[in-house]
Amino acid sequence: MTKPRQADDYNAPLVDRGGRSGTVLRILLLALVLIAAAGAFVFFKKSLDNEVVLGGLGVLAMVGIFFLVSSVIGFIEVMPQRQSDSLARAFLNSHPDGTLITDEKGRIIYANAAYGALTGARKATEVQTLETLLSRHRESNEALYRLVNGLREGKEGREEFRLLRAVGPGSNSSGAHWYRLKARLLQPEENGGKPLQIWQITDITTERDDQERFFKELQNAIDYLDHAPAGFFSAGRKGEIFYLNATLAEWLGLDLTKFVPGSMTIGDVVAGEGLALIQSVQAEPGLKKTVTLDLDLRKSNGQSLPVQIIHSVTSMRDGAPGESRTIVLAREKSDAGGQSASAAAMRFTRFFNNTPMAIASVDGDGRILRTNAPFLKMFSGVVSRDDLEKAPRLETIVQESDRPHLAAALAAAKDRQGDIAPLDTRTPTDEARYFRFYVNAVIDQSDEAPEEAAIVYAVEVTEQKALEAQMAQTQKMNAVGTLAGGIAHDFNNVLTAILLSSDHLLLQARPADASFADLIEIKRNANRAAVLVRQLLAFSRKQTMRPSVLNLTDVVGDLRMLVDRLLSGTNVRLDVQYGRDLWPVKTDLSQFEQVLINLCVNARDAMPEGGTLTLRTRNLTAAEVSAFNYTYMPAEDMVLIEVADNGTGIAPEIMDKIFEPFFTTKDVGKGTGLGLAMVYGIVKQSGGYIQPESEVGKGTTFRVFLPRHIPEPAVAAEAGSIDGAIAGAEVVPLPVSPQQPEDLTGSAVILLVEDEEAVRRGGKRMLETRGYTVHEAGSGVEALSIMEELDGKVDIVVSDVVMPEMDGPTLLRELRKTYPDMKFIFVSGYAEDAFARNLPPESKFGFLPKPFSLKQLAVVVKETLDG
Repeated sequence: MTKPRQADDYNAPLVDRGGRSGTVLRILLLALVLIAAAGAFVFFKKSLDNEVVLGGLGVLAMVGIFFLVSSVIGFIEVMPQRQSDSLARAFLNSHPDGTLITDEKGRIIYANAAYGALTGARKATEVQTLETLLSRHRESNEALYRLVNGLREGKEGREEFRLLRAVGPGSNSSGAHWYRLKARLLQPEENGGKPLQIWQITDITTERDDQERFFKELQNAIDYLDHAPAGFFSAGRKGEIFYLNATLAEWLGLDLTKFVPGSMTIGDVVAGEGLALIQSVQAEPGLKKTVTLDLDLRKSNGQSLPVQIIHSVTSMRDGAPGESRTIVLAREKSDAGGQSASAAAMRFTRFFNNTPMAIASVDGDGRILRTNAPFLKMFSGVVSRDDLEKAPRLETIVQESDRPHLAAALAAAKDRQGDIAPLDTRTPTDEARYFRFYVNAVIDQSDEAPEEAAIVYAVEVTEQKALEAQMAQTQKMNAVGTLAGGIAHDFNNVLTAILLSSDHLLLQARPADASFADLIEIKRNANRAAVLVRQLLAFSRKQTMRPSVLNLTDVVGDLRMLVDRLLSGTNVRLDVQYGRDLWPVKTDLSQFEQVLINLCVNARDAMPEGGTLTLRTRNLTAAEVSAFNYTYMPAEDMVLIEVADNGTGIAPEIMDKIFEPFFTTKDVGKGTGLGLAMVYGIVKQSGGYIQPESEVGKGTTFRVFLPRHIPEPAVAAEAGSIDGAIAGAEVVPLPVSPQQPEDLTGSAVILLVEDEEAVRRGGKRMLETRGYTVHEAGSGVEALSIMEELDGKVDIVVSDVVMPEMDGPTLLRELRKTYPDMKFIFVSGYAEDAFARNLPPESKFGFLPKPFSLKQLAVVVKETLDG
């Protein structure tokens, strides 16, 4: 009978077939060495009898073999034996986990004492393989199968499984047990050897019991926290909420089953200006800070929930905000007969912090005593909650130049004066923001705050100031435009008289005459003045527009060659970037070409040392238009044209003046100051917007926004009405064909109506030289009288638009009542649509803009009569 193994015996391996086989091998090798030595001796003796030399070599060979084999088997140690094997063996023998080493077929090579104790084996013959032990149970068998497959693929693995009873058949422990099984490969030191398998099995029942106990305690704690009579939430560094309890979720009307940690922030659950209060709580670097705040939370249905919170925040060592923990307490309801003092105070705090106006109370020295949440939000860049604990002076939040005015207002409040004028100022940190301060004296100091001298209310008026500046600029531009339009109208009359008179003199003069060159110079300069007048009309948006549907890609492509010629001889490079699939726009082609040319010329002149002129086009959706934050521009689809340069830039102090007529930064004689004014007028008259952005030394970009044209359903139009109707009145287009009639004479009767005597006299004389019979009238009333005298025997009426007593449109309506087929031509320095909208829809007429020459007048009359 085998003696039972004692406890001390477990320090030695239960099975170690590798060590026993090594000892047997050494004995066999030693025997072989002895036999070889005997053979060598016999061989040596025979060699003495026969041949000494051969025997000597044999002896040496035998001795060498003897030492070689002896060194291999350790009989004669040539090198000292390594201690790593003994250390590894000792480590495995003392390891608390059951360790089993097998070959690839599962045959046991080594098993330590812990393995025997775990499986119930007390001697080597009782050791069982893992397959024998674990295949009896489905859970452990599946785990073993997965690990074996992993080892075949060269992968380590671990599994945990639960058995209803212990693994060892002789174990006295009862009840369910948890085991952890690990498997890995052991590569042999000799090359070419097959790897061994190392298995470790551990009883983790106690560890699992501790985990389950901890989990139950955690579940109980979460259950207690969820159903506590107070709300709770925790948030990360950026305010993202990672946890909230069931009580708070119920108060806010949130479904906890759909709550995703980090999907909502503190700002999503705080109403009004409460977020500013929470954000104002900041701890010192590396410390924690806890405050109590009264504010409102926002329910899922949008309603407010008045609460009191205990907010605890941490700060990182570098001062960055850390995580926060917040307890939420429901505010006490008032009693049935009234409300308690604490409830009334909370109600006041709620209103105080949710007002849209920043409020602060100050003492007689101008020091801030207390503020509301909007005050902390509005002046967050100047004062913080921590600063308020040190009672800073109110003057620190206004610019230094306005501090004397604020001091005077506070002094008046300290003197208990009323009707203190408000103060408009800006903060020292942001000059783009405007604030209006209202200072009110505290007449009756309370016992709670006897030091209060004034209550200061602050409202941000930045947008109001921007609108006021924009309105002032718009009114100024409109006034200048009206003035420019009136001047242009008067100049057109003067220029028309000059052109007609010069044409009359040129008809009578010969090229050889001494005065002929002077007459040509008079006409040339009159035409130059006419160009300036047209630019004024363009700025005042009173020029004649012939809008048509355009594709800006084609427009820019056609202009590219012209712009290249404008840039020739300079170091300016043109870069055109076409947008894809541009939407159509509706504007006057020739006028818009003038816009691009003027902007390109200005960009060229802004780069005297050379640079890049960039033309860009692209579509902008309504959302992209809103992203520009131009308050005057509606959020609708637009087509954007940008003209950018990297030149000298525009100084900020003159940016508001660049579109004004006659304003220029160029040298004398190099610019009229009407280029950008004309650009502004054309863009505005096209329904678009223009916005310059510039930085001195880096360049300027002009952005032109034109509304996207959405074509309406086609309406059948009569042949000949090419341009359609303007405001309901159909304008007969002037003939612009290159082949104008050569014979401009005629015998028709013309009624010329013009209040400007010089223009009327010049026009009458010019038409009479062409063979026409001309009757003249100084007003519309006089024209009606002449028509009555002539019994309507007039072929065509040529009339000015603006006249005293009766203007041109009124004259047309009166004449059409009696003579519906009367042909009519308007002559004006204003645009067609300035008067056409006042005419009936069926009205048809020709139009000749001032100033005009004799030939232009004769062509219009001739072709209107023929048409």
